[in-house]
Amino acid sequence: GLARLERSAKERMGIYDLEHMMPHNLINSKLISSVIRDFFGRSQLSQFMDQTNPLAEITHKRRLSALGPGGLSRERAGFEVRDVHHSHYGRICPIETPEGPNIGLIASLSTHARVNEYGFIETPYRKVEDGRVTDKIEFLSADLEDQFIIAQANAKLDKNNSFAESKVSCRHKGDFPLTSPKEIDCMDVSPKQLVSIATSLIPFLEHDDANRALMGSNMKRQAVPLLITEAPLVGTGMEYRTAKDSGAVVVAKDEGKVTSVQADEIVVSGHKYSLRKFRRSNASTCINQRPIVTLGEKIKKGQVIADGAATDHGELALGRNVLVAFMPWRGYNFEDAILINERLVSSDVYTSVHLEEFEIESRDTRLGKEEITRDMPNVSEEALKDLGEDGIIRVGAEVGPGDILVGKVTPKSETELSPEEKLLRAIFGEKAGDVRDASLVVPPGVEGVVTEIKVFSRKGQESKSKETRAKEFKEIEGIKEVYGSQIKQIEEDKIFKLSNLLVGQELSTSLLDAESGAVLVARGKTIKKSDLSKISRADIDSIKLENPGQTEEAIKRVCRLMDEQIEELRYEEDREIDKIKRGDELPPGVLKRVKVLVAHKRKISVGDKMSGRHGNKGIIAKIVHAEDMPYLEDGTPVDIVLNPLGVPSRMNVGQILETHLGWAAKKLGYRIATPVFDGATEAEMKEEMKKANIPSNGKVTLRDGFSGENFDQQVTVGYIYMLKLAHLVDDKIHARSIGPYSLVTQQPLGGKAQFGGQRFGEMEVWALEAYGAAYTLQELLTVKSDDVQGRTRMYESIVKGENALQADTPESFNVLLKEIQSLGLDIRTEKKSEAKEVDSEERL
Repeated sequence: GLARLERSAKERMGIYDLEHMMPHNLINSKLISSVIRDFFGRSQLSQFMDQTNPLAEITHKRRLSALGPGGLSRERAGFEVRDVHHSHYGRICPIETPEGPNIGLIASLSTHARVNEYGFIETPYRKVEDGRVTDKIEFLSADLEDQFIIAQANAKLDKNNSFAESKVSCRHKGDFPLTSPKEIDCMDVSPKQLVSIATSLIPFLEHDDANRALMGSNMKRQAVPLLITEAPLVGTGMEYRTAKDSGAVVVAKDEGKVTSVQADEIVVSGHKYSLRKFRRSNASTCINQRPIVTLGEKIKKGQVIADGAATDHGELALGRNVLVAFMPWRGYNFEDAILINERLVSSDVYTSVHLEEFEIESRDTRLGKEEITRDMPNVSEEALKDLGEDGIIRVGAEVGPGDILVGKVTPKSETELSPEEKLLRAIFGEKAGDVRDASLVVPPGVEGVVTEIKVFSRKGQESKSKETRAKEFKEIEGIKEVYGSQIKQIEEDKIFKLSNLLVGQELSTSLLDAESGAVLVARGKTIKKSDLSKISRADIDSIKLENPGQTEEAIKRVCRLMDEQIEELRYEEDREIDKIKRGDELPPGVLKRVKVLVAHKRKISVGDKMSGRHGNKGIIAKIVHAEDMPYLEDGTPVDIVLNPLGVPSRMNVGQILETHLGWAAKKLGYRIATPVFDGATEAEMKEEMKKANIPSNGKVTLRDGFSGENFDQQVTVGYIYMLKLAHLVDDKIHARSIGPYSLVTQQPLGGKAQFGGQRFGEMEVWALEAYGAAYTLQELLTVKSDDVQGRTRMYESIVKGENALQADTPESFNVLLKEIQSLGLDIRTEKKSEAKEVDSEERL
């Protein structure tokens, strides 16, 4: 791209006279914009940011790919390229990579890794000198690292920072030699430098199988931010740093005192922080920041002052801590299914807010202009009740499937007119019913409240509606207020600074007004505090003192500086106001664009996908009344029941350890950090459980909610951090009666987006054949699919109230015939009566 630009610039340098050459003669701006547009619009590596939650965002920004221009392709990449290599240590995470065709080709940057100026990944090490570990940090690339012997981060050190043991486990290239301390060159800075951010958030990672850790890392990125956030009881200590670095929270730039706290703004010692309220993310989740500081609180630099989506007091909070029991329950948690307590629904524990955006454009078509209006043909007044006079729905309206969001009419072409309309046209002239309704309606399965409306139109479009004018006026007033307060602040500062310099000074000449030239303060008069307000209007050059010295220059400097700042603010204010009045830039042919934001609360329901942090995922199979759930001896019902068979074969024992430690943490009233590869030991866990008065094996006797009797076996109970994932059943549920058909095969389209049908595949056909369900099978393969004439006949018979199936040839059979004919084989279908007896000679 840019090489092409360089070439064209060099060619032009040879053509033009160097003395009279200007930059625009050399550089073609269209070429630059096309290169940039190509890179961001068409490049394989320019992707739409995954913004489901803050972790998904930061992970996407730290992604490494072997695909794309100049890289590998999925088909050609072999096993060796995808596999983990010793040079990845501390640079590329060995765990976080997608499942499927991209495995090993797309990776994530490790926690402490950085990319150097040459594009190589480096990782930090502590230098070791004569067996003593220093605090000098050195970043090494993979080829340099091979020259050194490197000790593990958790190798034992004595109080002098020397290695405590005579032989230390080290790394050298791909080997793990036991080395004497004198031969060691470097030491890892942290046990978690091996893994990526998402993986470093899994507690007890060292007890999980790598496959499940991979799933855990990937599923955390799909967690939906919840309405009520809660940080994990058992974390890894990386939650605070991740949330802060992701940009989801608001961080104080300087220390100071909180002087004002509002829902959408925090002021710390004169510095304003604006908060984002109910914004839509790329994944249709809700971004809402809320203050976590109070009035008068002292703030340090770098402190988190407002929470964002999926954060709790500055810590990443993707899910909720729930009381779990590992036990089978009447077969409802068979094959990873999950059983949940109704309390999680009624108390909004797993409720999330989603924002859907709908868009419509009015264009200038060949037949005339489309119009956004309230006046549409054949639409009842009931359907228009929430539309404003400009045809756009009001903010705050509750909408459901089929409701009109924006009314639009578009001109009809001659071919679309029915015979009756043509007659009316002939009698009454052009205007009789020459438009059709092309409104924006709410699609099936979406309901909620309209929270925001954005209207984009060109300048000089049809006269603006009352609502639009009122909105514009409000925006302009808001801008004037913001800039007015800033100018007032500067003028107050100016008077304060001048009072220190001017009060008590005597003027050698009269002080004149900058605009009218009138005398503000007479010559020879001593300046008092009451005269200071006049000085802000004064002509700077007319300030002359009896004893000038440094003061006169300082006064003029203050006045000039402050006046420049005020001038700049006024210019900015005019620009902002002009921007609102000017209208918007729209693509050619588009007259107006309207975007409508619909917010809806999603409570957790049967069919939603949930997961823990250890790759322990499942679907909710049943929501049980609180009184029917298994309960503890003290009467507390459990929140969630998981299948114990999900643990042994999966080898993700981390979830059991988290359950035990989580219960201890809940009872003791504090949260626990157990860092990756350096976490809580069995002895430490037993100690915490003993303190919390929990049985050492973590098992208790539960009672059945139905009968009140004890279960036969003791059950592992505790607190586990469970996430609600973005695979929500409301987004997937879909039904079709009649809808669009494919042009070639005449079969219904597939998928919810196309309003398609369900595919009845080869194996499903075998199932019906096995049952001998001949008629069901026939209608599935003909009238319900691609038998065009049969479909029409079926419609007629239903209208007449008959129940007859008259199947014809499916269209897919005709497609097959045409395919064979295109290969040069003359294949035809003939009716039985027309088929002739073929004699033996013809057969030969």
